[in-house]
Amino acid sequence: MKHLKRDFLQLFGGKEEDIRIFFAPGRVNLIGEHTDYNGGHVLPCALHIGTYALVRETADSSIRLYSKNFPEAGIITVAQQNLSFNEQHGWANYPKGIIAAMQQIQPLNSGLEIMYYGNIPNGAGLSSSASIELVTAVLLNELFDVKLDMIELVKLSQKVENEYIGVSCGIMDQFAVGLGKKGHAILLNCQTLEYRHLPVDMTDCSIVIANTNKRRGLADSAYNECRATCEAALLKLKQHINIASLCDLTNEQFDQYKTVLSPLEQKRVHHVVSENERTKQAVTTLEKGDLLQFGELMRKSHLSLRDDYEVTGMELDTLVEAAWKHKGTIGARMTGAGFGGCTVNIVWNEHIDSFIAEVGREYKSKIGYEASFYVVKIGDGAGEILAEKETIV
Repeated sequence: MKHLKRDFLQLFGGKEEDIRIFFAPGRVNLIGEHTDYNGGHVLPCALHIGTYALVRETADSSIRLYSKNFPEAGIITVAQQNLSFNEQHGWANYPKGIIAAMQQIQPLNSGLEIMYYGNIPNGAGLSSSASIELVTAVLLNELFDVKLDMIELVKLSQKVENEYIGVSCGIMDQFAVGLGKKGHAILLNCQTLEYRHLPVDMTDCSIVIANTNKRRGLADSAYNECRATCEAALLKLKQHINIASLCDLTNEQFDQYKTVLSPLEQKRVHHVVSENERTKQAVTTLEKGDLLQFGELMRKSHLSLRDDYEVTGMELDTLVEAAWKHKGTIGARMTGAGFGGCTVNIVWNEHIDSFIAEVGREYKSKIGYEASFYVVKIGDGAGEILAEKETIV
């Protein structure tokens, strides 16, 4: 916190006591992939890494934004009256979109200076975009006493991602970032937004994130194409059965009505239905403390994403298959949208070093460049940091 405050003061000047600090985590989804926008269940958790935002109100009406992750962009200054999307502003469109959305609810009565710092690997699929959205939404909510609850802030952030940024994401990322709880995953029904925190015992093991380092832009990837295929399949199925989403289907109903779908739609829907069932099974296994069975469900999830949903690719498959062969691996699968990004692995603590070394070696030998590995903890959701306590409230 002291280093971040020092950097803020060097950038903007002023007094240290005027600075407030907020944090929003990244997230990883343990199981339940591509079910969120199909009305299903997901099981994400917030991480101890994320986005910090240091903010100060100013007497004028300008908004000055700076990211330590993109210093070459410098301070981006915008007027409150002109917050439209600007491709040249790059990363700053995320906070700009949140500020614009908040202004529709309550006009800001001061200017702002905000410095961001994120320790989420950029483009890795750990929801750096949702993290910067939520940290901005929470700081605005607190500074201007807007009185939105966290679920309302989550919905606002998803709306910005969909309508302002142009990515047709579901609500899972923002929900996990906003409502994460240390030591717990979140079982979320993405259709009803019913949720509960589920304890995850990581006493003898840890979550290891492996980043393929293959960059992929979500907005211009095949993500939107996958979603459109699912939406077309749902329209066809609705002519024969009363469902609100694909995840309302049981396995038996899918077998009964799948012939109305094209071969491609059948594969996509088969993944969605089976993945939703796996996620519900995963809850039971975690409640029993059966991590080995949970790991088997992770394996089946990856195979379904590879063969039915077709969103893995050589890099993700190489990382996962190398992990499956390692003696320290409890479970491994791709996580996030796919087409690059990361895998999530649960690894016995005593084998983490050899896991990173051996999986990394095999990946580089097959792909030609290195993967990055991060041992992460399950952390809390978005909030203000009391610097003297270094805790999120």
